[in-house]
Amino acid sequence: MNAGSRKLMPKFLGGVLLAGVMLMCGCAVGPRYSRPSVPVPTDYKETPQNWKPAQPADQTLRGKWWEIYQDPQLNTLEEKINISNQSLKAAQAQFEQARATVRYNRADYYPTITAGVAASRERFSQNRPLALSTVRTRNDLVIPVDMSYEPDVWGRVRRTVEAARASAQASLADLESVSLSVHAELAVDYFSARELDAEAKLLDDTVASYVKQLELTENRYKGGVASQVDVAQAQTQLETARAQAIDVREQRTQFEHAIAVLIGEPASTFSLPVVPLNAIPPVIPPGLPSELLERRPDVAANERLMAAANAQIGVAKAAYFPLFNLFPSAGFESTTIVNWLSSPSAFALVGASAVVSAFDAGRRRAASDQARAGYDQTVANYRQDVLTALQELVDKSFQIKKSSWTSSWH
Repeated sequence: MNAGSRKLMPKFLGGVLLAGVMLMCGCAVGPRYSRPSVPVPTDYKETPQNWKPAQPADQTLRGKWWEIYQDPQLNTLEEKINISNQSLKAAQAQFEQARATVRYNRADYYPTITAGVAASRERFSQNRPLALSTVRTRNDLVIPVDMSYEPDVWGRVRRTVEAARASAQASLADLESVSLSVHAELAVDYFSARELDAEAKLLDDTVASYVKQLELTENRYKGGVASQVDVAQAQTQLETARAQAIDVREQRTQFEHAIAVLIGEPASTFSLPVVPLNAIPPVIPPGLPSELLERRPDVAANERLMAAANAQIGVAKAAYFPLFNLFPSAGFESTTIVNWLSSPSAFALVGASAVVSAFDAGRRRAASDQARAGYDQTVANYRQDVLTALQELVDKSFQIKKSSWTSSWH
């Protein structure tokens, strides 16, 4: 390398570095995400108490809420859900997939480097065109190190990572929704079974009372005091009570099987011991419904899906701009192993390319329209979910108010 080449090399490398920095400092195309507004009333006609505006708090830990009932057997069953419930495991696996997708897309921020070893031996034809060399056989030993890097000029990678991160957050909210659902379903099934246990005990006592009443009626019939119609009525009362007791136990068995599925056990091997229902319902504070609205994970999931759909618009829009790529390469190449790794065997290459689609028959526009329509769909789903949540809040607050009125009357 002569002196002029040595002087130009730093300038060339500096220019390449400056171009790379400028490419990496590009701006992300596409709309910035802002949560769409939803009309939320400050109070409700049934209970004009000036409820405080809901502030999202879906990240708040729910804790072991079932322990408020102070039922050891219920606590044991609820803990088994976290270990063996298959629906919860599926939701957990889906969340792990979403997290892995974020890491996968985030890797596009960095260059991809490949290395390897190649060895070949080639025999040349003496009758080939322009055969000037007398060498007929040649070895080619190469150790290449290649790098490929796509600068995120238009924010395609950033928008992709943004969409993946929002989707992962939505998946986490879905996981929390599944957890709340299965835990709540278990509590409902458990107390329903306990209620049927109490009802079955009442029916058993009723059957025992009807048996004695039938014996008394039969004795009175034998003594001529009662008629045969009285005996038939007593028998009908007894058989009806027995049939009701059988139906109650059958319903109780169905709840028992449902609990077995929730805790991940075969229904044929699980049994729920009969225990008297002595639990006292906890007192619900008047302000609790509004707090529950703030912590609903389904609302948070739909909001995160909106953010992901908004980022996909930027990904689709980036396809209209040129795609830049840097592909430097270096390594060693020789014909013999002796001088394979020596300095004269080294080689290097620096290259860059820019590619843009000149004509695609409307494919990019269709992808952009699809992304915008997908975003509009998530907005509508989010607003509908908020309206449904507000309806449930109003219904719940009215029920609490109605319960207080009923208690004051009594």
